[in-house]
Amino acid sequence: MGTEARSIPSHRVCDQAETQRSGFRQRFRSQFRKPTGFGGKVAGWIMAHRPSNRERNAWAVSLLEFQPTDHVLEIGFGPGVAIKLMSQLVTGGHVVGIDHSEVMLQQARKRNASVIEQGRVQLLLASMSELPAVQDRFDKCLMVNVFHFWDNPGDVLRNVRRVMSLGGKIVVAFQPRFQGATDEDTLKVGHNMVGTLKAAGFSDTHLEVKSMAPVSVACAVGTNEG
Repeated sequence: MGTEARSIPSHRVCDQAETQRSGFRQRFRSQFRKPTGFGGKVAGWIMAHRPSNRERNAWAVSLLEFQPTDHVLEIGFGPGVAIKLMSQLVTGGHVVGIDHSEVMLQQARKRNASVIEQGRVQLLLASMSELPAVQDRFDKCLMVNVFHFWDNPGDVLRNVRRVMSLGGKIVVAFQPRFQGATDEDTLKVGHNMVGTLKAAGFSDTHLEVKSMAPVSVACAVGTNEG
């Protein structure tokens, strides 16, 4: 008894392959929201070593104009690249970071092991929308590429302002990473961030933009004047 061979149209094979690739890309992109497992470790490595990420972090840090005795908060510290930069500037103060990813906490603690041991840096596993109880009033606050992940960014920023000192400065940075992103996308989110900062009670709010590859970076800047 013969076996009937069935041919599958080539376009169906291509469609199935493209669907699988699209699903993989979507799952991998989700790792940048909350890295987990092996994929999260890979995402953390990319965030720590991609040249544009390092340049973006260094620029955002520079806008905070640190003093050696500042008390600093970073929300969503990822692999801890900016934490390391800030700890080199804040030599007599204290740097606190929170992130909701256990994988990022492990990577950031490893990257900043010496200053954590010295007691100058404290990294915590916590939700970005619920600040843990801390003794510090923060003079500076940094957030890099986390604003667009929050469901209620205004609530987060109001909570942050409550734990900042009078005259404290905040910088919220955004660089779009999705395929086909343009400088116009950067500006659109940047202006939204500035408006949200202002609505949360920050003063002297303004937008800073840096042109760089593959797409520009926006930083919304504000001051807590009470």
